Amino acid sequence: MATRKKKTGAKKGYDAEDIQVLEGLEPVRRRPGMYIGGTDIHGYHHLLREILDNSVDEVINGHASEIDVELDEDQRGVTIRDDGRGIPVAKMRKVGKPAVEVILTTLHAGGKFGGDGYDVSGGLHGVGSSVVNALSEALTVWVERDGGQWRQSFSRGKSTSKLEKLSRSKGHGTAIHFRPDPEIFSKQARFDPNRIRELLESKAYLHPAVTLRFTDRASGVEPEVFHHPQGLKEFLPRVLKDLDKRPIHAEPFHLEREDYPRTQLILAWTEGTQENLLSFANGVRTRDGGSHENGVKAALVKAVRAYMAAKKRQPKGVTITAEDIREGVVGILSTYIREPQFQGQTKGRLNNPEAQSQIENMVRPALEQWLLNNGSVADQICDRVELAARAREASRAAAQQVTRKSAVSHRLNLPGKLADCSSTNPKDSELFIVEGDSAGGSAKSARDRKTQAILPLRGKVLNTMQASLAKVLENKEIGNIVSALGCGIGPKLDLSRLRYDRVFLLMDADSDGAHIATLLLTFFVRHMPELVKNGHVYLCQPPLFRIDAAKETYWTLDEAERDSVLSRLGKGVKPRVSRFKGLGEMDARDLKATTLDPKQRRALQVVVDDDTPDTMQALMGKDPAPRFRFIMEHASAADAEALDV
Repeated sequence: MATRKKKTGAKKGYDAEDIQVLEGLEPVRRRPGMYIGGTDIHGYHHLLREILDNSVDEVINGHASEIDVELDEDQRGVTIRDDGRGIPVAKMRKVGKPAVEVILTTLHAGGKFGGDGYDVSGGLHGVGSSVVNALSEALTVWVERDGGQWRQSFSRGKSTSKLEKLSRSKGHGTAIHFRPDPEIFSKQARFDPNRIRELLESKAYLHPAVTLRFTDRASGVEPEVFHHPQGLKEFLPRVLKDLDKRPIHAEPFHLEREDYPRTQLILAWTEGTQENLLSFANGVRTRDGGSHENGVKAALVKAVRAYMAAKKRQPKGVTITAEDIREGVVGILSTYIREPQFQGQTKGRLNNPEAQSQIENMVRPALEQWLLNNGSVADQICDRVELAARAREASRAAAQQVTRKSAVSHRLNLPGKLADCSSTNPKDSELFIVEGDSAGGSAKSARDRKTQAILPLRGKVLNTMQASLAKVLENKEIGNIVSALGCGIGPKLDLSRLRYDRVFLLMDADSDGAHIATLLLTFFVRHMPELVKNGHVYLCQPPLFRIDAAKETYWTLDEAERDSVLSRLGKGVKPRVSRFKGLGEMDARDLKATTLDPKQRRALQVVVDDDTPDTMQALMGKDPAPRFRFIMEHASAADAEALDV
């Protein structure tokens, strides 16, 4: 029988007394980052957005038309008022407390889980108001409804007064004043009036029926009013001005549909080379895009291709790509979905898989008809697309003559495990860094040999955060990556010699895979930062589950997406669910369809900001203290206590 030696000084035993049950809103105060993304200035302002979104939900559902935001003189507190229905104040029989108190002191309590309270809304988790309450040193709510005006006060998630009726009133609405807790946030943290103005103005553009007013008591000026009755038609010129982009046609494409999902889209082709699509789901800005954005992009490409085919506008001697069609497009998308699946409580990405086809099927025929009805505009767009394609071809030709020569001349120095692609054009070439030889074998069989190269790695690579450049280059796996990329490292990094335009990290969808991806990202951010800053690095998203139902196959990234698909299948359907333990279990055809094929894969582009190096240093550096704080803030209580750090 195998035995395990006890660690000296380790805690003895693990029994029932070691289990902690956090009650009320204590989990929020223990792990605020799980609910608001962090306790920095972004998290500070996230509290305001949570309360504001509740007021906007009243607007979305036709119950409010005015919202007031008033900043305290010290800019550490804020009051948000609306003229909606007012939070219910009657006692809930099950708990014997007023509904408003339950909503503000209980996680997952609210009127957005079903029933007739809300058709669509930006918050479905039932945690927004209670999280703000938990993370505020003081919060007071005033409600007007049921013939009276009511008030109740709270502090750090707990009530400090009973709900009291102040007076009779025939009005209706809700006002909430809160001050974020300096025990959670920095004592120097303040609300930024400019951030608030930007937020309120975007809400006014998205919801033409609402009037928003902002008062900064420290400035002493009159309230600022935000009201845009033309909605997105006023929003697009503002976005074009901010981006310094000039449209190539006078009238933009504008779509407004009231049938489900209620959607607005406005877009124009510009003289610029970048594609910019601002997307919103249920009034919430989805900065990381998602399925609704993908639906617009697919519809846009198919509609233009259909028009070019119908009018015989395909240019000779050049192949039109999806990127050529979307080059220079600037647009704004706003859609409303009954049960949005946001990625995380901060709602940066929409993950509803059905939204892509719904939006695509709505936008594609409308855009195609618009092109047919506006021939002169459509011809301008076709000329713009052809120009983009020819510029791309010219750039590729130049790259073949200049940037690729040095890389090709060094092919003898490439690592032996690299299965290189046949293309000599970096812009067309992709490198997949794959975890393990087994997965590497599947990837080699699944790849497009012309444009996709595969480099398998063995084991976990070196943590390069504190390592010198000489020590980094001694590591065989990292040395293979540097050789394959061909652009040098550290001070000698030269992106003009980069052999692949896109570098994908393809790891198993488990903790080991996440660890390897983190180590590789640390290497790129620390020793090849320009590679990341210029958008060359991506994270693959291989599926974790396969669902076979009738004659359909569904691929899902995680348990939540799996459960969503299963819930939509009919009762008579008996699905068969398979879980992949690793990439090596997937056959080449499935791996290609889900992860390698550019037309079908889901991948995340790695983006860095000014805080990224500090975050990497905290998580991957020698000092364990920042790492311990991060674990204690983000792990569950039981998991955190069980760790030996």
